[in-house]
Amino acid sequence: MITVQKAMIKNGLVLAAFAIVTTGLVTATQILTKDQIALQEKQQLLKVLEQVLPKNKYDNALYLDCTHVNAGFLGSKKPHTIYRARKNNKPIALLIESTAPDGYSGNIEILSAVYLDGTVAGVRVIKHSETPGLGDKVDIEKSQWITKFENVQVKSEKDMRWAVKKDGGIFDQFTGATITPRAVISAVKRASLYAQNEKDMLFNAVNECEQVRN
Repeated sequence: MITVQKAMIKNGLVLAAFAIVTTGLVTATQILTKDQIALQEKQQLLKVLEQVLPKNKYDNALYLDCTHVNAGFLGSKKPHTIYRARKNNKPIALLIESTAPDGYSGNIEILSAVYLDGTVAGVRVIKHSETPGLGDKVDIEKSQWITKFENVQVKSEKDMRWAVKKDGGIFDQFTGATITPRAVISAVKRASLYAQNEKDMLFNAVNECEQVRN
């Protein structure tokens, strides 16, 4: 009986030691890779920001000039980051993170660059779970569809051009996947309207990205 108890205690100590070592290795790995992950995330952010707004349109560091808003109009209750483009200290455009909650396979996260008059400079889908070969055509790496928003202006909430052609609008739908483009079009339109209606508030808001460093 004593031998069995000793064996159980020994096995328990071995498992405990294994758990401690494993936890230590995981923690050490996280610490060692934290800076590298942060650098990769920054590089990806800069890449997307530069894709949606031409670099010659602004002279400030976009990723160091932003505010966060809780606006259900942008598609979800979570905070949305809005980057502010300026040239010679004058407001030029807003780069708005928004959500299309009505994608075929769930939320579609979008970044839209919008000039102050509501003209869209560029759009990129930054996260989605749409069906490969169908809805994933919203991804710039899959097709050029997302570039069709460039230089199109949203005139008002009743601007009927902002729809797929099947619904009387100006944007192409995807064969066999109309839900996804409808969702993205609606989200980009809302982002543009938000930029137009709230531009003064957004440009005057406290900078919440100035603490970020290279």
